[in-house]
Amino acid sequence: MGFARLDAYLRGLVAEGLLPGFVALVAREGEVAYLGVGGYLDPEKGLPMREDALFRLYSMTKPWVSALALTFVEEGVLSLQDPVEKYLPELAGLRVGREVGEEVVWEPLRRPLTLYELLRHTAGLPYGVFFPSPVRRLYLEAGVERFDLSREAFLAGLSRLPLRFQPGEAFEYGLATDVLGHLLEALSGKSLEALLRERVFGPLGMEDAGFWAKDPARLAQPFPQDPETGKRIRLIPVEAPPPRYAGGLGGVGTAGDYFRFLEALRRGQGLLHPRLARLMTADHLGPLYGEGLRRGPEYLPGPGYGFGLGVAVRLGEGGLAPGSPGDWYWWGFGGTHFLVDPSLGLTALLLTQAPNLLSLAHPEKALHSRLGQRLGLAFRTLVYGALA
Repeated sequence: MGFARLDAYLRGLVAEGLLPGFVALVAREGEVAYLGVGGYLDPEKGLPMREDALFRLYSMTKPWVSALALTFVEEGVLSLQDPVEKYLPELAGLRVGREVGEEVVWEPLRRPLTLYELLRHTAGLPYGVFFPSPVRRLYLEAGVERFDLSREAFLAGLSRLPLRFQPGEAFEYGLATDVLGHLLEALSGKSLEALLRERVFGPLGMEDAGFWAKDPARLAQPFPQDPETGKRIRLIPVEAPPPRYAGGLGGVGTAGDYFRFLEALRRGQGLLHPRLARLMTADHLGPLYGEGLRRGPEYLPGPGYGFGLGVAVRLGEGGLAPGSPGDWYWWGFGGTHFLVDPSLGLTALLLTQAPNLLSLAHPEKALHSRLGQRLGLAFRTLVYGALA
């Protein structure tokens, strides 16, 4: 059967009006075994999807910035133990906001916030828009996640907010990679866009990767409204350079671009030394979480997964979909997913522009959804099924 079932599943979602369009790629040992292109580049205009379509990658920008930071570590310019305030003095006065019921009790940091905590998302920096809590509400009210903030306004706003946990105390997915990107800008005196082009995009031939769509005519568009909720879909504007380079969500690229990046990490060639690539894609949470917390809805890597320096890492045979110990993955809010299984030489990538507006803010409602994180699980299952 090969990839016929995967192809039929994706085209079926398009036919049902649940998916505007897609580009999917599966490779073994660097050789493309399946390339699917279907649906619409722009569903309102009826333009067909194209292989070189540009997609808003949202959180799939984070592994780019994590790998970029490790190029400086490899050179000895940075250490994982470096305190963040060494490069961003604006954040020298950060404190922790301990949540006691609905109250926030401020307390001093017990140890410095480091580069390592930013990379493994144990910095205590949340996103305010997902999973309501007292500290997250402060982030939401402060508006630090707005895409139209300048770098200076973003850092100034963040400096007045508390961390949700002590550094190293808990996994808290959020603004850590945005801070990491601005740290690299302060270190180098260059923009994050320039650094990525110099150290990642250029060496790997990622010609269309960046923080805005150089050719807007190739930019994939979502449905005007979510087909399941009826809510209007608004994605980040990427038709022009942004006010700041948000390392956690601002990236744009093609399937070919992202495939080159994943292959460089899988092979340990062209970007990082093999040992550094393995360090990035190994679990760094260790015993920080018990299995009960791993299954909680706020723990985004999901059951059976730890987290490395920018990607989720499978710890064993358990989980919600097939895989292998040591496989690593991540996804983006706009409807993008990737998976790498080094033991099988497998790299798989699915790019769409179909965000599920309920999947994170209301995870219990996502159980009834065909999209969001469930799309990633179905994609993974069908990819492994095709390998038989």
